[in-house]
Amino acid sequence: MRKSVLCAFGLVVAVLVALGLVVLSSASEVRGIRMYNNAYHFITRQSAYLIAALIICVITACIDYRIWRDTPILSWLLYGAVIILLISVFIFGRKINGSYRWISLGPVNMQPSEFAKLATVIILAVWLDRASWKVELFTSGLIGPALLIGGIAAPVICEPDFGSTLVIGSAGVVVMFIAGVRVVHLMFISALGLLAVVYKVVTNPNRMARIAAFFGFDSDGGISISSTAAKNAAYQSNQALVALKNSEIWGVGLMQSLQKHKYLPEHHTDFIFAIGAEELGIIFSIGVMVLFILFFALSLYIAHSSTDRFGKFLAYGMAFIIFSQAIFNIGVVCEAFPTKGMALPFFSYGGTNLVASFFAVGTILSVGIHSQREKKRERLRKLLVR
Repeated sequence: MRKSVLCAFGLVVAVLVALGLVVLSSASEVRGIRMYNNAYHFITRQSAYLIAALIICVITACIDYRIWRDTPILSWLLYGAVIILLISVFIFGRKINGSYRWISLGPVNMQPSEFAKLATVIILAVWLDRASWKVELFTSGLIGPALLIGGIAAPVICEPDFGSTLVIGSAGVVVMFIAGVRVVHLMFISALGLLAVVYKVVTNPNRMARIAAFFGFDSDGGISISSTAAKNAAYQSNQALVALKNSEIWGVGLMQSLQKHKYLPEHHTDFIFAIGAEELGIIFSIGVMVLFILFFALSLYIAHSSTDRFGKFLAYGMAFIIFSQAIFNIGVVCEAFPTKGMALPFFSYGGTNLVASFFAVGTILSVGIHSQREKKRERLRKLLVR
């Protein structure tokens, strides 16, 4: 693999982060003044999170990714620790907007479901790599992975956090597919997971309200939902579309957004893409989508160039986690999907998502860097033999 690919990958991530900081500094200004009398409150905290995330990224990139495979106890400890954190949310966490997702650690709030996505990819990569050809068997290829995914997805869906559950399940299926699990097994586990999600959604009034709002049902549309919840969901989508319509080609100008003035809820987190589009125009929207596509394409190239199966599993899985969240977030803003709170990687305010995203980036870089070194050593061995 060429070194230029790793450089290009790093450059794409750097541009995404830089754009994210610029947009967040504008999107969070009004909220910072209103809540903390400080326009720079959120961008200052995000900058601190970024420093921590970069340190984690560098450490992860420098450590050989095969440590997870060669020392499997580490992957199992991570898996167990994440499950404990997910359960702790119901004991020590706070219920916000009807969900238990956060654990307060002094001035910092942690969202364990972000780490659950990473742990799913790592533990599945270890399991499927050690299973080797046995991934085609019912026990090793279906039962084992299904239990591993279910062990993490179950507490997440009970929070409830349907977006993270879908990312966890989808990432797991992607890793299984890359590993060579039989298609019929993949179809079975996918159907089982979707049935569980559908059941939880149907029995959750708030989520049904969002779906009803997405399909245009009103409170008399024959669906037993809370009309207030439906109106709130529809309001978010409508205000995001207003921001997009205001954008035109070049936008209304940086720091000039109208929607961030109490019109668009969660404008510094879930709907930050709408603020960026409003201020910087269609050029920004297209540019961000192109950057995420480049990120995914370069990640797949790095994964494909890995010297072993385990590296492929990790890189594919980590890339999918970030790319799928970006696609879903932008899709919600553009009203292509029902309203669902999900962060836009590298843009949305929040330390947990930023740290998790950079851990994923560091893992992909580790696969690229150490695969490149392995290939150099192999070429050197061949020269010495000659």
